Formats: sequence, C-alpha cells, structure tokens
Amino acid sequence: MTADQLIAGDVAPPRRPASEADRTVELIRTSFALVESQAEDIGKHFYATLFSQAPETRDLFPVNMEVQRSRLLRALVHVVQMVDQPDDLVPFLQQLGRDHRKFGVLSQHYDAVGAALLSAIATFAGENWTPEIEKAWTGAYGIVADAMQQAAAAERGPASWLGRVVEHRRIGWDLAVVTVATDQPVPYQAGQYVSVETPHRPRLWRYLSPANAPRRDGTIQFHVRAVEGGWVSRAIVAHSRVGETWRIGPPMGRMAVPQNTRRELLMVAGGTGVAPMKALLDEVGRRPQPPRTQVFVGGRTWDDLYDFTSLRKLSYNYPWLDVIPVVEYEDEPSGAETGTLADVVTRFGAWSDHDVLVCGSPSMIRSTVSRMLVAGTPLDRITYDPFTMD
Repeated sequence: MTADQLIAGDVAPPRRPASEADRTVELIRTSFALVESQAEDIGKHFYATLFSQAPETRDLFPVNMEVQRSRLLRALVHVVQMVDQPDDLVPFLQQLGRDHRKFGVLSQHYDAVGAALLSAIATFAGENWTPEIEKAWTGAYGIVADAMQQAAAAERGPASWLGRVVEHRRIGWDLAVVTVATDQPVPYQAGQYVSVETPHRPRLWRYLSPANAPRRDGTIQFHVRAVEGGWVSRAIVAHSRVGETWRIGPPMGRMAVPQNTRRELLMVAGGTGVAPMKALLDEVGRRPQPPRTQVFVGGRTWDDLYDFTSLRKLSYNYPWLDVIPVVEYEDEPSGAETGTLADVVTRFGAWSDHDVLVCGSPSMIRSTVSRMLVAGTPLDRITYDPFTMD
C-alpha cells in the first residue's frame, strides 16, 4: 500500500513485524516531512550544489529552472512514498533511467546528483540530520542510482524519437488535440505516457499520454490542456503549428489491461485522463474477446467532457462498452451522474470483481483510489500512475 493512498483516505496500513528496512523507511519519511515545506529552497540548494560540483550538467537543463525545481520535489516525494515497495519502485526507476538518456546524462553525473541531494536535505534538516538518517538516505539513493544506471546501460534503442506535427486542433481556449507523425515507431504500449520537447520550450519536457494504441503509420494523438504555470502545455495549445518537429522520449508508466483477463474492466477518467483510456479502448477493441468495460468520464461541468461524443460513438460500436458521464455541477439536466468521480464510482459499489484503471489529475487519483479502497475495492485490482508531471 502506497503512502499517498494511506494519506488520502481512512485506510489503515497492514500490520507486520518491524524490520531494519521499516526503520530505514521511517527515517527517510520523517526526515523528509521535516523539510518538505521548504521545497523551493531545497530545489535551489540542490541545483546550485550540482552545478558547482559538475558544471557540465548545467547545459542539460532549461534556462528557466522554476519548473525543473518543482519536478525534483515531486520525484523525491514519489521515491519517498515507494521506498519500501521495491517491486513497484525499481521498474519505475528503470523506466526513468532509460528516459534520462535523452538528456545526455552520464554515469559520473549520478554521484554528483547524490551528493547534491544529500547536501540539500541535510542543510534544511539542520540538527535533525543524524548519522543514522544520512545512512538511510545514502542507501536509498544508492538503490535509485543503481537501478537507473543499469537500465540506461542495458538499453539499445534510441534515446528519443523525432515527430512532425501533422494536425493541431483547438478545442476551446485551453485545450488542443495534436497529432504527431514520428520518424520511426515509438515502442509505447496503450496506456503509457511519453515525454515531449517542442521547439517553443527547448530542454523543457512535458509528459503526455497518447490517445491511441500504436499505429502502423507511426501517428500519435495527444490531448493537451494548458495548465496554470504550465510553460510547455500552454505553448503547445497556443503556439504549436503543423510542420514543427517534436522530440519524444521513451515510454513510461504501468497502465495496461491484462491480457486474457476474465474479469470485467472499470475505467475512471478525469479531464485529459481520458486520452490513455481511449488508447486502451483502441487496443482492447482489437482483441478477439474484449472484457465487459464500464467507463466513468468526469469533469466539473459538461463542457469539461470535451471528448464524450467520440466515447459515446465507441459505445455504439462496441457492445461490450458502456460510458457514463459524470459532472460535479450542471445548470440544466444533461443525463450525467452528478458528483465527483470518487462519489459516483463508489455509489455504484465496490467493484471488487473488476480490474480498475484510474487516470486524471493527482488530486482526482488520490481521492478516487482512497474512496474505492474504503468501499472495498481490493488494492491489487487498482492500477494508476501516481507519478506524472506537467
């Protein structure tokens, strides 16, 4: 059980005998909790130390470091939350190691990053930084660095792929659907996400989920919402043009529909979280026996359900598919269920006999997953990607 699930809901962690590993996890989490409120200053200290010790790494990062500092904190939070779950953490770190090849990261940079990280945490922990805590953090970073380096060294594929924008369609002021044709197929699976770099924001990458399963022609469709403070997303929505070239990083994420599953499927999508769900439906629809599938797609108002018409058309074509719209507010009756996705999904039951996929904003994922756990949905039936970045 992940820490974010336990924090988000009234779910008690399983009891088991304490071990040395538990003590390490406790030290890391409690020491991080002491400094988390100083996230911005931690980020500044980390990068100042890194660029001082390894000046060549400065060229790997964008000129404006504001976004990069926030990404560092989220990466730290994710690792802290999963440090006692190697079966989940190590595959994520392996993906991250392969992904970092696109930056030109070298093996010697990992030592400099580790030293800068420990310096930043120690500086802001102050007198609370003890030899025992330092040992715990050093060991945890060793696991991170080893997993990332080994995966990067073993990878023989391209570090990134080039793609040309062949369609850019605005849907309202803050949303665009963009189709990119790549120079060679990107080996992603339906449900995964990739990082993209555009000519408008060099060295600033944003993670996007393809809205289609892999195609023979190499085209990938992305749904992009301009988020507040989102340098890349706002540039894509407002300024991307047909013909410009994007760089696409290696696929990441664990969203997938099990092969040959006999269980029914529940998908819960908020906002542009509908994109990976569409890719999964595309892939599942090609199977000889698709599982019976319920899709709850939600937004604050009906206007937020920007892609509901195409989902409804899919349900007309696929007898195994049902799509339920959910809105938090409505001025006129629309036929949608009313409430948050967490409210509505759990109103229908515990879904204990389903495979469950959840995708949307971090807050939507936390609330929905925690409510489902309380309602009785087994943890091992729920899949979501807790680590995605604007």
